[in-house]
Amino acid sequence: MEVQMAFRKSEEQSAAGDLSFQDLFKAYYPHVVRQIVRIVHDQARAEDIAQDVFLQFYHTDRTRIENIPAWLAKVSLHAAYNEIRSEKRRLQRDEKEVNPLCTYSLSSEETWLQKEEIHTVREVLTEMDERDRVLLLMKYSGFNYRELAKAIDVENGSVGTLLARAKTKFSKLYKKMRGDYQ
Repeated sequence: MEVQMAFRKSEEQSAAGDLSFQDLFKAYYPHVVRQIVRIVHDQARAEDIAQDVFLQFYHTDRTRIENIPAWLAKVSLHAAYNEIRSEKRRLQRDEKEVNPLCTYSLSSEETWLQKEEIHTVREVLTEMDERDRVLLLMKYSGFNYRELAKAIDVENGSVGTLLARAKTKFSKLYKKMRGDYQ
């Protein structure tokens, strides 16, 4: 209702002469802000966006605009949606970034233990027969049973049993090397 009254007033004044930017700003600013608030749901952000809209309006040749309220509505809608898209992209970038305060680096003791663990696993694997070693390495590298069967030249149905036996052998040898074997 306010906008219609302002629009009628601006039409009357434009017949007498051009309205100043300040008069147009006072007349349409509340409407533009309300329109943006409906989209962004934040009064402060809406006011910032409205400022940008009116800055763009200030730099635009008003003689080329046929309907000022419609132009302001269109530009304010586009600006609000652009703001939402920008915020969404910013949040996605922030999620992808690694926060340096949250990163965890291994202590020298943990690094040594990790290397010792890798060394033990490699020793256990070298102690195992070729077929068991190949089965375990291929299985934990993501190969399926059919590919395992082809690699060790056995039937597909035998792979599960052979793999279970290889896991048991690995576990026993690992515990023996670590001194946990009972």
